Amino acid sequence: MKTIKKLLIFIGRSKYKLLLSCIFGLIRVISALYLPILTARAIDYMIENGVDFKGIKTELLYMGICILITVISQWIMGVLNNNITYNIVEELRNATIEKLQKVPCSQVDSVKSGDLLSRMTADIDSIGDGLLLGFSQAFVSIFTILITIFFMLSQNVYITIGVVVLTPVSFFVASFIAKRSYNMFTMQSLTRSDQVSMINEIIPNEQVIQAYSYEERAIEKFDEINNKLSDYSLKATFYSSITNPATRFVNNLVYAAVGITGVIFVTKGFITVGVLSSFLSYANQYTKPFNDISNVITELTNALACAKRVFDFLELPEIEDIAGEEDADFENSFDGTLALKDVKFGYNENQIIIEDVDMDLRPGHKCAIVGPTGCGKTTIINLIMRFYEPMTGIITLGGKNIKEMSFREVREHIGMVLQDTYLLSGTIAENIAYGKPDATMEEIVEAAKACYADSFIKRMPEGYDTYISETGTNLSAGQKQLICIARVMLKKPEVLILDEATSNIDTLTEIKVVKAFDKLMEGRTSLIVAHRLSTIKNADCIFVLDKGRVIEEGNHEELLEKKGFYEKLYKTQFAS
Repeated sequence: MKTIKKLLIFIGRSKYKLLLSCIFGLIRVISALYLPILTARAIDYMIENGVDFKGIKTELLYMGICILITVISQWIMGVLNNNITYNIVEELRNATIEKLQKVPCSQVDSVKSGDLLSRMTADIDSIGDGLLLGFSQAFVSIFTILITIFFMLSQNVYITIGVVVLTPVSFFVASFIAKRSYNMFTMQSLTRSDQVSMINEIIPNEQVIQAYSYEERAIEKFDEINNKLSDYSLKATFYSSITNPATRFVNNLVYAAVGITGVIFVTKGFITVGVLSSFLSYANQYTKPFNDISNVITELTNALACAKRVFDFLELPEIEDIAGEEDADFENSFDGTLALKDVKFGYNENQIIIEDVDMDLRPGHKCAIVGPTGCGKTTIINLIMRFYEPMTGIITLGGKNIKEMSFREVREHIGMVLQDTYLLSGTIAENIAYGKPDATMEEIVEAAKACYADSFIKRMPEGYDTYISETGTNLSAGQKQLICIARVMLKKPEVLILDEATSNIDTLTEIKVVKAFDKLMEGRTSLIVAHRLSTIKNADCIFVLDKGRVIEEGNHEELLEKKGFYEKLYKTQFAS
């Protein structure tokens, strides 16, 4: 019921279209159900007191009008229902992608990418299918049942009572089966997300799989998931498929009972042959909606199982953002100062990553963070960028707590180049201008030249207009990194963060790029995460991390003189 209430909020936004659909559905049902009465009159005109051609002609005209009204109403109702359904699907997709931009990165990191993909695509498609069937059949079926009862009562009360008492049995049969199928549809949806996750892992990492001879194990693992999905799908299909035959069996019994009872009433003179034919038609019409409703229940069961997964994602907690206009005074006065005070962060109290971290980055200074793997270097960058929020302590830009600034305001002042490259499907020029979409072609080329990417770009088939995929399969690792570096050079932020930004570049190009970085870092606050200590020897300040704490601080010479942890790291790298 909670899921239904949440879904009704989205449906309610199209309430006027839904009301209009119901009106045309009602018109369609009335015109369709009036046909058996006209048929009964035409039959009686042929049987009683000779053949009355004039009466038959009139009834046939009315029947033609009813059929025309039924067809037009059905078409308009179908157009409205499709419009309502796909508007809801569109809203749900927009809501999920907007939610993805607002939830903490920790929430996204804790969920398989395939699971998210499944919720945003397959699950929402299933919701759309269920709603479309529901709008198309549920209201029409309810109207059909009620109006059929009215028309049957106008013909004969006793036969009507018999039909009404017996037919709902099929509805209870359908409801009983639906409860069993709900669990299977839920498991089917969950297993499908596991399958999508594995496919997402396999496709971009096929070279790694083959390099480690993991092919057979990958096939076995996929087989295991695929067998589970097949099992749940078969069970879900089995339970849903027996609904219709079960309800049809009950409905056929009702039809037979109406036929036998009607014949007895005709022989006794209580009803005419025409009325009997209309009753047989109404018995069929009356039982059909119960079959339709059973189908709707099956589809809605699947849709609700999927909707629950989608709404669970939409209800994930968000990081609160600051609304309103940006601080103009801050924009004009920000000099690039960055500081961390008593910062502590962990995924939970039993998994603390960094603790009591103090850093003071002065304007225009080049600072570096070094330390062993897992000491918290990248975590500090994630906190500065507000991908995560610290448990305690504050981070300030220009003396202002970043929690008092909007995400956009914080990130507009910071440029970041990571070790892992990120490219989007598009041209090289579009990738460079990712953070500045209004950049001119001259600015893009200038940024590429500054990081020595211009030469290899010009050698591409269409230069800056060369199309590349998100995986960048037609580029080397170093070329992808250079495009990312050009991207941040185009942005020209006040604060620059480099996380092993030259790790994928050859030594000769690295020397050139470092010079370009030095030029870019002039007058800017820079924070460099480095494993190769040779790249940060000329840093103004070096923070040495170990086990989540800053244990040493100073420039290269000062840290060597201390003969502490930094000296050990340095000697380890340059022992030869």
